[in-house]
Parts: sequence; structure tokens; C-alpha cells
Amino acid sequence: MTSSAAAFGEAGTAKYVSLTTYRKDGTAVTSPLWAALDGDRLVMWTVADSWKVKRLRRDPRVVVQACDVRGHKTFGEPVSGTAEVLDEAGSDSVKRAIARKYGLLGKITILGSKIRRGKHGSVGIVITPAA
Repeated sequence: MTSSAAAFGEAGTAKYVSLTTYRKDGTAVTSPLWAALDGDRLVMWTVADSWKVKRLRRDPRVVVQACDVRGHKTFGEPVSGTAEVLDEAGSDSVKRAIARKYGLLGKITILGSKIRRGKHGSVGIVITPAA
């Protein structure tokens, strides 16, 4: 594991990761997502027109932390960083990383999303830890 990937701690290997983004007024909003390490980056994917994507386009500051399926119980240390919403090619790479980590369930979920929302209905997010 590279030093940058190690910086994610438990969030880098957890099944679910809470992603905290910030509203215009500074209020933190947390959502549990699937995440996978892709080299020295932590990648996630979500619905393209979700509020978290809108918040990230305005303010890229994030905090990630390992959590349970509902995002209520957290584990390990929170990791501050910045997020980038990816283009189509980058999003496809994120979907492949998610499929590798989550196996058959990941592949079925990605396919279901593509059928329901179309090819451009979801986007990849890449998290870089703060220095």
C-alpha cells in the first residue's frame, strides 16, 4: 500500500465509508457510500445529480471515515481531504474499481444503475487526503 493510500486508514479498506460534504452555510452532511482504493486514491461513485455532487462542485472539502451500512456507527480516524467529481472516462475507471472490490454484488449494482439512470446517470468521485 502506498503512503497516500495508507493515509486513508480504515476508510481505505472498509466496506462502507461515510463521505462528509459541506453546505453553503458550512453545515456538514454525511452519506455512507461504497469506496475502493485505486492506487493512492480513494474512489467512490454516486448519482450524478445528487446533492452531494452539487456540494462537491461548489466546495471540494471532505472528510471520510469507515462506517456501518447506514452511516451511523463510525470506525477508525476521520480523514480530511479534497474531492473531485470525475468525467466519463474517470467515472468508468471508478466503476471498475468498485466492481473489483465488491465482486458480483458490485457488478450487479453498477449494471442496475446503468439500466435505471443511463450511462451518464452516475459519476465517480476521487478523494485525495489533505497534506
